[in-house]
Amino acid sequence: MDYQQTINYLYTRLPMFSRTGASAITKDLSNTTALCQLLNHPENKFKSVHIAGTNGKGSTSHMLAAILQTAGYKTGLYTSPHLKDFRERIRVNGAMISEQVVIDFVARYKEDIERLNLSFFEMTVGLAFDHFAQENVDIAIIETGLGGRLDSTNVITPLLSIITNIGWDHVDLLGNTLPLIAAEKAGIIKPNIPAIIGERQEEVAEVFIKKADDVGAFIRFAADEWVVEATGDLIDGRLNVIASNTGTTHSYSLLLDLVGIYQLKNIKGILSAVDELRLQGFKITDEHIIMALSNVKALTGLRGRWEVLSESPLTICDTGHNPDGIQEVLKNIAATPHQHLHFVIGMVSDKDSGKVLELLPKNATYYFCHPDLPRGLDANALRQKALDFDLSGDSYPSVSEAFAAAQKNAGSEDLVFVGGSTFVVAEVI
Repeated sequence: MDYQQTINYLYTRLPMFSRTGASAITKDLSNTTALCQLLNHPENKFKSVHIAGTNGKGSTSHMLAAILQTAGYKTGLYTSPHLKDFRERIRVNGAMISEQVVIDFVARYKEDIERLNLSFFEMTVGLAFDHFAQENVDIAIIETGLGGRLDSTNVITPLLSIITNIGWDHVDLLGNTLPLIAAEKAGIIKPNIPAIIGERQEEVAEVFIKKADDVGAFIRFAADEWVVEATGDLIDGRLNVIASNTGTTHSYSLLLDLVGIYQLKNIKGILSAVDELRLQGFKITDEHIIMALSNVKALTGLRGRWEVLSESPLTICDTGHNPDGIQEVLKNIAATPHQHLHFVIGMVSDKDSGKVLELLPKNATYYFCHPDLPRGLDANALRQKALDFDLSGDSYPSVSEAFAAAQKNAGSEDLVFVGGSTFVVAEVI
């Protein structure tokens, strides 16, 4: 098989959560463990940082990888989902895994993949770990796919675990209360491994404290250690930020190229993580941090986080898709000067769309669309549901048609925003 045939095989032959939902999820780590054994345990051949959380784990993973790259460490990065190219999921120093490596891995292990009945995500985790081991990376940043306790990535023993925050997402799989969701995320906290919790949320803080106590892990809440604030307008497309340590006089003046206001929360976890890595012997200077955080997109290839697609009309996309993520997006929209908001929105059918729709502004024009995947929610169904929340607009059979209509209707001083689902953003990008 060539590369496209290989990718088509993976998409059609293997259970894939992003396309089919919960049926693609294995209920334990046995498949991943068996695959790692087959691959001669590549997960034990490189150092790692493990990152979970409802929102912010992708940005956190990319920012931390950028810092380690800038400090001179050969850095692997595993994230999901991808936006355009499957290979975005697996990078070394920002470079995507090559097509040939993907082809060779699948060809070599195709019979084993089918014999073990691996899911798409399990296979991808094995490919990533094998690639990082073959590349002899100094360290790899590993982002969980969903949850933590039973996530396929949870076979690693990292130097450090990071949990960004807890919010309402995947409640059918992780639990219908925040403490239950937190307990699943807390599953990445391991014996004697430091754990950093990005936000202190009173409803779930005790879940993490108890888990850390049970396994003998040192825990720290980054929100208690840092005060981070934006200090002015964007400078050359970068967000001007001051971060001050609450326990010392140390502070950073940062220009972030990831300009969403929600990055102020992520920065706290990043800086506490760097502090922890320094304690473990990593040579990371303040200059490395400053340089890396101003060039995350160039260093790692990250896209879809409050990304400006065009200037006239101002067109922005963001992958925030659950209630907490949408609330942060709406803060950014409110802070962005514009006359009228044109909102291109699509969702997947297994999410509680009402929790998102009830948050959206009623004075915007909506363009309801159907993401091109089996889980995609029908555009007319989404429009009908939106009417219950006094949101008005037309429905479109595809993301591209909705986007084209928004671009056509928007005035030069208006804002076109694209979101509601990672898959909608991926189609527009």
